[in-house]
Amino acid sequence: MENSRRTFIKQAALAGAGVMLAKTSWSAKSYKRIMGANDRVRVGVVGFSDRHKGAHIPCFMDHYKALNFEVVAVSDIWKNRRDEGAGIWKQKMQNDVKAFRNNDELYDSRSVDAVFISTADFQHARHAIEAVKAGCDAYVEKPFAETMEDNRAALKAIKESGKIVQIGSQRRSGANYQAANEFIHSGKFGPITMVELTWNVNQPGRWRRPEILGSLKEADTDWKRWIMNRPYEAFDPRKYLEFRLFWPYSSGLPGQWMSHQIDTVHWFSDLKHPRSVTANGGIYMWKDGRRNWDTITAVFDYGPLDDLSTGFQVTFASRMHNGDEHPAEIYYSNGGELNLITNKVSPTGGLTEKMAAAMGMKANLLPVIDLASAAPVVASANTGGDELTSNHVRNWMECVRSRKQPHAPVEAGYSHSIANIMTNAAVHTGYKATFDEATQEVMANGKVFKYA
Repeated sequence: MENSRRTFIKQAALAGAGVMLAKTSWSAKSYKRIMGANDRVRVGVVGFSDRHKGAHIPCFMDHYKALNFEVVAVSDIWKNRRDEGAGIWKQKMQNDVKAFRNNDELYDSRSVDAVFISTADFQHARHAIEAVKAGCDAYVEKPFAETMEDNRAALKAIKESGKIVQIGSQRRSGANYQAANEFIHSGKFGPITMVELTWNVNQPGRWRRPEILGSLKEADTDWKRWIMNRPYEAFDPRKYLEFRLFWPYSSGLPGQWMSHQIDTVHWFSDLKHPRSVTANGGIYMWKDGRRNWDTITAVFDYGPLDDLSTGFQVTFASRMHNGDEHPAEIYYSNGGELNLITNKVSPTGGLTEKMAAAMGMKANLLPVIDLASAAPVVASANTGGDELTSNHVRNWMECVRSRKQPHAPVEAGYSHSIANIMTNAAVHTGYKATFDEATQEVMANGKVFKYA
């Protein structure tokens, strides 16, 4: 047992170190094969959002010199953010940063090799398509897609392009998550029987932007371009700036928070999506005109589609009116639990030897194991340059250089989007949602789920 523990800790440490070791792992031969390997990578910003300003900027600044990257352009359809973004990046980079009114102008200029995409939730997939078709690699924030139409189109375009796309599921760049994935795949944990995911906060102003609503004028932006492929509505600065509160521009809690946590389920289990989803909840506290719930519980059935006798349940519960801002992920087997709050594997709740003996069984008692040292998951409205996102941005930058697949490739985004859209279907129809493998459509009450 002790040798097993030492081996696991050593493997976990290597998994964590891999994030930083990758920058020295290129061979001279492979480096020379990369077009422009000795050139600076020119980066554009698609959407100068709060997420970009609060997280991408400090994380990029951690690594841009070592990897020879620079930001040279900002594209934003709102004049205020376009000018602010170009000004901030010019000061950071100490070089000229051009401001573009839209992505057509940005890509027509042929001035960028890669882009950060951090626009409204429903725009991510479409903006990713634009990027790769323009020949750019991309770091694309989650949720990747809020409809299967967008999800399928983006997966196809990215796969055909061969471009490096990192989905913003930064848990995949955390040493503790990498170690947990390795331990579960080793078989020592046993079959997963249940996963509990929770994300609770008490943040009255979360996703609200009252201080800048008055400064957004329709004449200073391009409302029709912002709407993209959603049903037309009259210009509304709340929907533009507070989109996370308004379906169909965002699903809110599932797209923003569940997409992070459900991604680890797919990663650890090698399953691409749930077999079914049900959901309940409502707007119980924040009666501010929002469309998206402030409280939700979603229940998922996971397992192989061709064997319904095996599988496990996942629950996601989230509320915005009472919480400690410490997202929780606990994996259970009959031998114990893998707890990503404490970052320990333990026999807690597992079948004891006495219980097993009474049943004529052999107990699979888990040892107490510390996972790799953890970077904290930040649940505040402004995460800043947190360690997980910094590692994730660096991994993307390294993969742009090496042309290797990043930690969260497009398939990860496609999968978490299926789970997200299935949850939306359950929320908006009241029926159990399933997934049709043949058509790659989310179904509810025997019908293809449509957002409008």
